[in-house]
Amino acid sequence: MSQEKNAAISVHARSASGEARSRSPFRQVISALLHDKLALVGILLVLAFVLAALFAPLIAPQNPYDLSQLDILDGRLPPGSQSMGGMVYLIGTDDQGRDLMSAILYGLRTSILVGISSAAIALIIGASIGLMSAYTGGRLDSFLMRVVDIQLSFPAILIALIFLAILGQGVDKIILALIVTQWGYYARTIRGSALVERKRAYVDAARSMALPDRSILFRHILPNCLPPLIVVATMRVAYAIMLEATLSFLGIGLPVTEPSLGLLISNGFEHLLSGDYWISFFPGLVLLLLIVAINLIGDSLRDILNPRREG
Repeated sequence: MSQEKNAAISVHARSASGEARSRSPFRQVISALLHDKLALVGILLVLAFVLAALFAPLIAPQNPYDLSQLDILDGRLPPGSQSMGGMVYLIGTDDQGRDLMSAILYGLRTSILVGISSAAIALIIGASIGLMSAYTGGRLDSFLMRVVDIQLSFPAILIALIFLAILGQGVDKIILALIVTQWGYYARTIRGSALVERKRAYVDAARSMALPDRSILFRHILPNCLPPLIVVATMRVAYAIMLEATLSFLGIGLPVTEPSLGLLISNGFEHLLSGDYWISFFPGLVLLLLIVAINLIGDSLRDILNPRREG
């Protein structure tokens, strides 16, 4: 009887381990993220912010871009105040009479758009350059990595300031500036992984089959370099959002007609000492929660995708 029980347990264990191995790496990562409480909090927060930004025109009680809906007499009203028209401002208004909740929802759209788009484009450019540099080697590799070293030696905010001073304000301008400041991180990261993968047996087998270099790079080497690249990309999205907020706070990022979270914080900064704390506090709180949520996901991904992780 005990032998049959032990055999049943052994069969069940083998089937469970086989099922775990049969799951795709993507499903394993998602499962590990969902079992990490901090990562799950980050995912829920990011999802809530993204949905709020996407449906801002439906959720926001006011369009902060429509000047006909604004009344300067409603400027700097505290949370819970009511306008002459009967509209209730749950978290107050800014100095231009805009409903702060509506401005934050629309500002989220701008901040998330700038952060994700700049990080995605920089990832494509940096990953392509890093792969080509590692696979080719020689003088081209040395030249490209020296360019990366020079670019990374300067503070990112300094490079962004120079570009925006030349190009001017605008969403497209700040996205371009953020791409220039970020692509080197992706190039350096993927080059390190690609140098290891280039020496693998499957690369030699692909070359012996006379496969094109482009196929070897993007169909064989790149997928094996994705784990560290995904972690860096997650962190750089949060950094891009923070850098855009910093530039907008300084008044050189986005114009007043296209408010982001950084610009909303800047608008209320001069009123902090006069007691109108809510103008900067609530946009700052949303920005803080967004960056922390993304970093929570990035930290969890770093632990999950760590090749030295036990288990």
